[in-house]
Amino acid sequence: MAATVITVTGMTCSHCVSAVRAEIAKLAGVSDVDVDLGTGAVTVTGEPLPDADALRKAVDEAGYEVAA
Repeated sequence: MAATVITVTGMTCSHCVSAVRAEIAKLAGVSDVDVDLGTGAVTVTGEPLPDADALRKAVDEAGYEVAA
């Protein structure tokens, strides 16, 4: 399994974590999403991994932003 880590900004609570996790989990190939609220790190595991644009769109759909 491949993994990638992105940083998501704007999350402040467990609801935020759930929203980001749910949107990313919908993407094809994703098998696991681990979100660290404290750091904003989101580890996505899967095969194949979604590309950066797909991840950014999923995070945007949840109402947050991927850090540059």
